[in-house]
Amino acid sequence: MTSSTPDVFRLALFASGNGTNAERIVLYFKDNPRFKIGPVFYNRKQAYVAERAARLGIEAIYLPDSRLKEPDTVLDLLRQYGITHIVLAGYLSLIPAYLTSAYPQRIVNIHPALLPAYGGKGMYGHHVHEAVAAAKEKESGITIHLVNEHYDRGDILFQARCALTSDDSPERIAEKVHELEYRYFPEVIERWALQTLPPFQA
Repeated sequence: MTSSTPDVFRLALFASGNGTNAERIVLYFKDNPRFKIGPVFYNRKQAYVAERAARLGIEAIYLPDSRLKEPDTVLDLLRQYGITHIVLAGYLSLIPAYLTSAYPQRIVNIHPALLPAYGGKGMYGHHVHEAVAAAKEKESGITIHLVNEHYDRGDILFQARCALTSDDSPERIAEKVHELEYRYFPEVIERWALQTLPPFQA
């Protein structure tokens, strides 16, 4: 990968579940000629994101974790599609070091909490919101960050916060966090790729 800005960005989406963030990303960029979205790579055979992608006219490719451990296979596939950037949209497996080396600073993830709090292996989805609720936190939010070979430890690009009340259930916290995801993730992806995102300040 080079550090120059390409004329057209080709974003691969990696997902493991329902695919709501993936859908919003596709819809956000559908009329932008500088961004091409797809394929969607999914690692759980029954993941609904595959059906969602098909409905949106985006190719979906089943990439189980066993194949993710095959560098030549995966890198050849990404090169075949001309992928310039990778977006993790609800992807639950650890990205291997060969992939972060091949796409330095070109892989981004969204986490449903304010990192470095409530991050790491096993901290995803409802597990995060249950932990936040149990701790009686007064706020939560989202963190969009670069990906390295460790869970949730790449450089932070962006955070957005939401206020919580003592009565908020994990489900209610999830709703508030999802609103932030849907609002900010596609725009931050665009600015990150275009290198117009200002440096993050905690």
